[in-house]
Amino acid sequence: MGRVTTRVRRTRLDVVSGARVERTDTVAVEEPLEIRVDGISLTTTMRTPGDDFDLAIGHLLTEGLLHGADEVATLMHCTDLDESGSPTFNVVDVTLAPGAVLHRAPRERTQGMTSACGVCGSASVDAVRTSSRYAVAGDPLSLSAEVVAGLPDALRRQQPVFDRTGGVHAAGLATASGDLVHVREDVGRHNAVDKVVGAAARVGSLPLAGHVLVVSARASFEIIQKASVVGIPAVVAVGAPTSLAVDLAVDRGITLVAFTRHPSMSVYSRPDRLA
Repeated sequence: MGRVTTRVRRTRLDVVSGARVERTDTVAVEEPLEIRVDGISLTTTMRTPGDDFDLAIGHLLTEGLLHGADEVATLMHCTDLDESGSPTFNVVDVTLAPGAVLHRAPRERTQGMTSACGVCGSASVDAVRTSSRYAVAGDPLSLSAEVVAGLPDALRRQQPVFDRTGGVHAAGLATASGDLVHVREDVGRHNAVDKVVGAAARVGSLPLAGHVLVVSARASFEIIQKASVVGIPAVVAVGAPTSLAVDLAVDRGITLVAFTRHPSMSVYSRPDRLA
């Protein structure tokens, strides 16, 4: 598996004193990951190496291409090599289970995905609104406001790569009582969500009803879309929401909480789930 962090040289400048200090610094690794299904390339995204199988399955699920991890027979890293002849582990080949097929065509994109991408490059807004198979609006989830307000701090305590680099996002899947059952980090906030979804799907089944998705970044349309597709009824974000995120959360019946910093938060949809 590739490195999660690496060491680089940096020069620290103080514009007041004019001091110049040379030192090494730890930064998060960003490398491409190509996802193939039965040998056919579907997409390439920039990610932090690690939990690549979770990322591959999570991406296929949140894009609506698969309905469950049981539709996957095997996952393997291809033996791709860099210029020095060392393996890069930057290609994951997914083999579908007998009888399984992709349930929709891969999203048409006009460019490759970056670590900032969710649906960037999609050919049309209509292609973005992947229909969810789950009635998220009817999920009877009930949350304590105190528990919700504490979720970002709980997530932050499980971010070792951020502690070392300050350069990665995190996503977590929490129960209604506030227990984080899965946490993943990545340079891409959408990749972090896909990794969490993939981790949960590999040990259980969809939908992820009764759970809360916690993200260290803003609440974008793509984050709400991913939650909707896999049946998550609540999203809690440290940062701000976007207008489309609010619209989609209202439309799908997802509880959207943003600007979450204990002891306060802002609820943009379905506040009835918070006691």
